Amino acid sequence: MSETLELAKALIARPSLTPEDAGCMELVVEKLEPSGFEAEFLDFGDTRNLWLRRGSTRPLLVFLGHTDVVPPGDLADWTFPPFEPHVHEGKLYGRGAADMKGAVAAFTVACRRFVEKHPDHAGSIAVLLTSDEEGIAVNGVVKVVEVLQARDETIDWCLVGEPSSEAKLGDMVKIGRRGSLTGMLRVFGVQGHVAYPHKARNPIHQFAPALNHLVNEVWDEGNDHFPLTTFQIANIEAGTGAENVIPGHLDVQFNFRFSTELSAGEIQRRVTEILDHYGLDYELDWRLSGNPFLTAGDEIIGAVQQALREVLGHEAELSTAGGTSDGRFIAPTGAQVLELGPVNATIHQVNEHVAVADLDALTEVYERVLGNLLLRR
Repeated sequence: MSETLELAKALIARPSLTPEDAGCMELVVEKLEPSGFEAEFLDFGDTRNLWLRRGSTRPLLVFLGHTDVVPPGDLADWTFPPFEPHVHEGKLYGRGAADMKGAVAAFTVACRRFVEKHPDHAGSIAVLLTSDEEGIAVNGVVKVVEVLQARDETIDWCLVGEPSSEAKLGDMVKIGRRGSLTGMLRVFGVQGHVAYPHKARNPIHQFAPALNHLVNEVWDEGNDHFPLTTFQIANIEAGTGAENVIPGHLDVQFNFRFSTELSAGEIQRRVTEILDHYGLDYELDWRLSGNPFLTAGDEIIGAVQQALREVLGHEAELSTAGGTSDGRFIAPTGAQVLELGPVNATIHQVNEHVAVADLDALTEVYERVLGNLLLRR
């Protein structure tokens, strides 16, 4: 059994349902402390965060990951128990195998091997782990970044182990992400009997024209790196449960995934203008999960593409598609952020798995990236 597979199985065996870590970080510390990495736990609220650093000089390369996983769902639907890692026909099964305990194992082993071969490498290496990525992400990486900035620890490059690959390992890497902005809207009406609509005011009927406008609005055209901004209804609710009552209010939750062509503030302004145009009586609250970011610097992109060519024989497509990641908290510091990890076909699904061969190949890719960035200075 390879070192990476052994560590991945040990991590999967710990049921670290967000925001629990369940002892995963201690396993990583055990692997890296003997190689000169100094461990610091930066816990906030119910979230465990680990900062492991070797060296004190720049440039600083950080591997970013999370140990928490989403719930497995109905256990009866799993071929193998989700927290009992099982290798079957060359695939490692278990919750978190792809998202993202496999990558955590791979970059942990890569760091250990690199330092063993090159103890006098330039700059510094760090591993940043959180147990609050799959949840609301308020006590995780965002808080650690505040600590690092307060003591002038500057990240130059950040490699995130999120499952970025599509059909095969390394066919896609993420060089940025769209922003995510959620609106919580309540439209007020007047409750009444459906037989006397003139004595009531139906908030669903009132909101319908505004909803049509919001859905069909062209928010932007995107750009060379980002698709156009999208508006989607996530949840909508109204009514008392009775068939003869006009509801008194309507609750709508919607989300924007937006490009660098827009700011959160501009989206909020335009939504308000549309709602006001239709004369709605409403309350609207916003939650910004992250602004869009794009890695423009070519150092980390070049280092990763070279490593992929050397190990896998191909380069990756550069993409900004998909959801958000904790890279959104690192990018505003000025760091070059890139996401490279396993194939994402089964993430958050029943029977989540990753190819065992991909774990070993990913470990080698990460090790080559370390060399490409820290052995030429």
